Amino acid sequence: MRAAALYGILGSLVLTGLTTPADGVGHTLPPESRAAEARGVAVAAEQAAAKGIAFGACPAVEQLPESIRCGTVSVPLDYARPHGKHIRLTVSRSTATGTPDRRQGSLVYNPGGPGSSGMWFPLLAGLAQWHATARAYDFVGYAPRGVARSAPLSCMDPKRFAKAPTLAPKHPSAAYKKKRVAQARAYARSCARKAGSDLQHFTSLNNARDLDVLRAALGEKRLSYMGASYGTYFGALYATLFPGHVRRMVFDSVVDPRTTQIWYRNNLDQSAAFETRWGDWRRWAARHDDVYHLGRTARQVLASYDTARARLARRPAGGTVGPGQLQSAFLKMGYADSFWARGANALSAYLRGDDEPLRVLAAPDPEDARAEENSNAVYTSVECNDAPWPRSWAVWDRDNTRLARRAPFETWDNAWMNLPCAFWRVHQQKPLPIRVAKGALPPTLLLAAERDAATPYRGALELQRRLPGSALVTERGAGTHGIAGGPNACVNRHTERYLLTGAVPGRRTYCAARPEPQPTSGTTRA
Repeated sequence: MRAAALYGILGSLVLTGLTTPADGVGHTLPPESRAAEARGVAVAAEQAAAKGIAFGACPAVEQLPESIRCGTVSVPLDYARPHGKHIRLTVSRSTATGTPDRRQGSLVYNPGGPGSSGMWFPLLAGLAQWHATARAYDFVGYAPRGVARSAPLSCMDPKRFAKAPTLAPKHPSAAYKKKRVAQARAYARSCARKAGSDLQHFTSLNNARDLDVLRAALGEKRLSYMGASYGTYFGALYATLFPGHVRRMVFDSVVDPRTTQIWYRNNLDQSAAFETRWGDWRRWAARHDDVYHLGRTARQVLASYDTARARLARRPAGGTVGPGQLQSAFLKMGYADSFWARGANALSAYLRGDDEPLRVLAAPDPEDARAEENSNAVYTSVECNDAPWPRSWAVWDRDNTRLARRAPFETWDNAWMNLPCAFWRVHQQKPLPIRVAKGALPPTLLLAAERDAATPYRGALELQRRLPGSALVTERGAGTHGIAGGPNACVNRHTERYLLTGAVPGRRTYCAARPEPQPTSGTTRA
């Protein structure tokens, strides 16, 4: 989903009448192939357990302190052929700080995506809210297959990918749509050309299998895992494939795991939910009109934003910030309210003639182009491979046109990001149903914010139904995406208790929302 691509970092709005991909489009692996892959995981895990991970100094490119150590683990590209081609996944670790009798092994983390690296995760061990957990666990991060230095995928020249400024029409013309369809076809073709036959093996199922090999390489009989956003989806796949290998699992900001949702309908639901969160930010900005002067109502704030869009279309700020860059920057308002004040300051300053805060906020950094292109390539490849997508542009056009009438903020930009899947040249799988038998899995912990746009709340309710014995902690009235380790002490208390003791709260537990952000004047000029 788009959220994951941006952040590694989704209540859901049910979109009635939107088309679900036909079941017949997907490619279901025959039983003998699934059995071969299961045997391949066992072989690879046995080899990894025997070899372990040779942790040493981290490469400078990781920008990690000396206290964190790095290594690699070898996994089969194709689990049906465990003795064939292997790729290496990069791994990082901080060692538990507590006494040996208090240590509980490794806690593995994935921040989402597809396309995001968790190599930074051991840095959290130094933060106060993680100290107790860091005394008990080694904090282990890694880059999934295709990401960063883990057999990196690429679909196009990073410089072309990061080209700016760009447009982002809420209701695109027929000519603009035709141009974007052609670009999506070309992108799908380029992914197939650059990755060749390897492309088919970048899937969520293989991410789950890689997780089991990593578990073995770390010397753990059972896995303790935290996944956020997309990390909850392949974490749930792991629980389905390897329930006996699970020790503890935290699912933070939960993807709706229903097979009919992966991934086309989930993206439509996400676009609808972002409209709600966009409204939350506009109402907040209106309440603080005395600071930002963007309008006294949400409608007036929207008019201010649209004025900036129109002005940037005529003359991009700094030559690189056009409507597309503005939209991408303000999409962050839907992910976390910690962005709200900065966005309001930048917009206010720009409308008063100072474009520097907006350029700082939204201008693309050429040094990030390679990483951003890589992340997008992995995102596209995994989501396109994972599930059937509509092959007819007419279906996409109808569904997104209908949705954009009531949710214009993200709808079309999200559609363009995913449209290569309509022209994908690799077999698209049918998603594996997420379902675990009662008693097969230890208690698990789910965390969700009621107004999360990136992974709407309905996904958490759905996953809980499929994981017997799971507990759901809800942050009421809040919408930040990814809530573990944040400012909500109630959420953190439940998370810490579970990781340290395995105890879960009641089946449904509620925490009050964090306070709304305070307005800051920043660089706004009157």
